[in-house]
Amino acid sequence: MAKLEALIFDVDGTLANTEKDAHRVAFNRAFADAGLAWEWSVELYGKLLKVAGGKERIRFYIKDWQPEMPEVEDLTEFIKGLHASKTKHYCDLLANEVLPLRPGVRRLINEAREKGIRLAIATTTTPANVTALVTHSLAPDAMDWFEVIAAGDMVPQKKPAPDIFLYALEKMNLNADQCVAFEDSGNGWLSARDSNLTTVVTVNNYTENQDFTGADLILSNLGEPDQPFKVMSGDVGKKSYFDVELAADLLSRKSNT
Repeated sequence: MAKLEALIFDVDGTLANTEKDAHRVAFNRAFADAGLAWEWSVELYGKLLKVAGGKERIRFYIKDWQPEMPEVEDLTEFIKGLHASKTKHYCDLLANEVLPLRPGVRRLINEAREKGIRLAIATTTTPANVTALVTHSLAPDAMDWFEVIAAGDMVPQKKPAPDIFLYALEKMNLNADQCVAFEDSGNGWLSARDSNLTTVVTVNNYTENQDFTGADLILSNLGEPDQPFKVMSGDVGKKSYFDVELAADLLSRKSNT
């Protein structure tokens, strides 16, 4: 039976609800700086989130929504410039306003550290965005808590491809059956699934209606002792919040099937 060795976390929407109040706002500020009359509403941004990756999202928006924009010689460089501006706005935003972590995230990470469970991140966002959120919302030294930060363009294909999780596993020299992954989106779930990882999905307002068929556990959040999670799918026994013991139990059950 495989022993639990590591927890691998997605970032946006999983550690904190960054999409609506941070990334979306940063995109709009970058557009304004560039003189573009583009405004990504909460509703529109929810539709754009089906595309993983900020640069990819901008390209998708240009192609499918055909917004008014200047003639550019090199669309790829234009998008890179917008995305770089957006990343700066995102980092500035988090430096000036702490975004709360989702319920149970801090508690579970602290418990894992206390019990010698290794930690990693696997995300499509940029390393700079990871650093901004983790250092300002978790702890100033929290980047050092994660053995591997697998982020952004470190791999050829972003989620829903499994590349980023496979990269994290390779860097930790671990097998999928030694880890539990945490995701919030359909693309993230597909990426973790195709990496053969046991996966816990914590949905949010943007993702609660997405298809997570086959996920090992689907929850409203990780829960707290005084704030129980809601179970959408899966068996948590008598647990009312997610802890290391439940992670180990999920692995054990999966290895016995």
